[in-house]
Amino acid sequence: MDPVTLAAFAVALALSTASPGPTIAALLARVIGRGTAGAGAFCAGLILGDAVWLAAAILGLSLLAEAAQPVFAVLKWLGVAYLLWLAWQLWTAPAAAPEDMPPPPGEGWRLAGTGLLITLGNPKTMLFYTALTPTLIDLRAVTAAEFGTMLGVLVVVYGAVLACYVVLAVRARRLFRSARAVRRMNQACGAAMAGAATVIATR
Repeated sequence: MDPVTLAAFAVALALSTASPGPTIAALLARVIGRGTAGAGAFCAGLILGDAVWLAAAILGLSLLAEAAQPVFAVLKWLGVAYLLWLAWQLWTAPAAAPEDMPPPPGEGWRLAGTGLLITLGNPKTMLFYTALTPTLIDLRAVTAAEFGTMLGVLVVVYGAVLACYVVLAVRARRLFRSARAVRRMNQACGAAMAGAATVIATR
C-alpha cells in the first residue's frame, strides 16, 4: 500500500470521525458532566468498534454484516439503553463542585462496552468501512502487515480526534463553578446524552 493511498484513508477517516454526531455528543456530555474519569474507556470502546468494522471490510464480511443486521440492531439498542441510563444519572446528579471522581468499580468496562455497542450498531460507521473505504483501497489485496498499518492509522487518527473533543469538553467544564451552574450543566449534558441516544435509536 503506497503512502498516498494510506494518507487518503487517514484523511477520510479524520473527516468522518470528526464530524459532529450522536457519538461525539455523548462523549462531550459525559466529560462535561462527569469529568475525564471513564472517558478513556468510552473512547477505547469507540475505537475498538471501528477496528471491528475495518477487519470485517477487509475480510469481506460486508454481506454477512448486512445479513446480521438484527444482531447489530440489538447491540445498538443495548448501547442506547445505557446512554439513557447515563443521561438520567447526569440529570439527577447533585449540584456539587465539578471534580474528576474515579468511576465506580466496573463502570470503565461498561463505558467501553457502550462505546463498542454504539459503533457496531451505527450504520454510518458500517457504510464508511464497507462502502467508502473500498473506493480508496483495494481491500481484497490488503496483506496482514498492511492491515496492521491501517489499524495503527485508525487508532492514531480516531484517538487524536476523540482526544481533541475531550480537551474541549474539559475546558468547557471549567467554566461551571457555582452549584446552580453545575446543576444546569448536568441537566444540559443529560439532555444532550439522551438526545444522542435518540438519534442513534432512530437511525
